[in-house]
Amino acid sequence: MMIFRKIFAATFIVTSIVSCKPQAADTSNINDPFAGDYRMAGDSTVYGLACKGSSDDAILLLPADGSDPVRYDIVSATRKNKVLGSVNTGDRIALVPNKKRANVADMVINLDELRGVWCYMVMPRMRQDGHEQEQARGRAKDSMADSLSLSLLVPLEYGFWLKSQGEAASVGYIRELNALADGNPVTYPALDYFVKWQIWNGKFVMASGRPKYDKDNTVEGYTDIKYDTCSIDFLSHDSLALTDRNGTRGYHRKKDASEVNKKAQAVAAKHKKAALRRNALP
Repeated sequence: MMIFRKIFAATFIVTSIVSCKPQAADTSNINDPFAGDYRMAGDSTVYGLACKGSSDDAILLLPADGSDPVRYDIVSATRKNKVLGSVNTGDRIALVPNKKRANVADMVINLDELRGVWCYMVMPRMRQDGHEQEQARGRAKDSMADSLSLSLLVPLEYGFWLKSQGEAASVGYIRELNALADGNPVTYPALDYFVKWQIWNGKFVMASGRPKYDKDNTVEGYTDIKYDTCSIDFLSHDSLALTDRNGTRGYHRKKDASEVNKKAQAVAAKHKKAALRRNALP
C-alpha cells in the first residue's frame, strides 16, 4: 500500500458542520472528510462536507482544509446520473470537478452512504471429479455427492465492509471453504480478502491481498496486494452497482457483517463434515 500518500487531517467542530463557516481545527482527532487518511497519487477529487444551502442544482462544499465553502454546479452531473447517493447537510462528499470549469462538478459521491456492509448472493456448484479410476470408489462418491447435493447447495452472501479510515474487510470470507476445497462435493466461488478502499478521480478502488496467519491463526499481514478499479454506476441507501473489467455487479446493504459471517461459518462447518465423510470412503 505504498502507493497511498499520507495527506492532511482535520476535525470540524459541530458548528462548522451546520453553518459551514471556517473554524479553528482541532487536529487531536484525525479525520479528513474523505473515507481514509490516504490519498492515491494523481487523485484530483475534492473532499469535504456538504453545507446547508445545497440543492438539486448545486452543492455548497466545505473543503477538508477548512477554507471557505465553494459552490459547485451539479445540474449536468444530475442529468447524467453522476450524483451518487443523496446529499444532506453534514455528509462527507467526494466531488470530481470539471477540468475546464472549476466550479462545475462532473461527479458527486456521498461517502457516508457508500460506507457500510454490501453483499451479493452466490451459489455453489457440484464438483466434477475427473480422475476417479476405480469404478466402485467413483460410484460410492457419486452416490454420496447426490445425497448431499440438496443439503449442501446452500446460497451464501459475499461482499465487503467499507469502514472509516479507508479500511475494508471481506464479508462471508471463510478460510475453511478454501482449505477443504478438494474434499468438498460442492465448491463456492473464490472471495478476495479485502483490506483497503479508496476513491480515485471518481473511481472506486479496492485493495485485497493474501492473508498471512500466525501460530494463533490470527492475520498478521498480507502478501500479493492487488488493486481493483471499478466505476460506481448506482448508489442509494440500500443498493450499489459497481462495474469492473469483468462486468457489472449489484449489491444490497446489510445492517451487520456478523450476521452474514455467522451463516457462512455454519455452512463451512457443514461442508467440513461432508468432506471428512467423503474422504473416508474406501
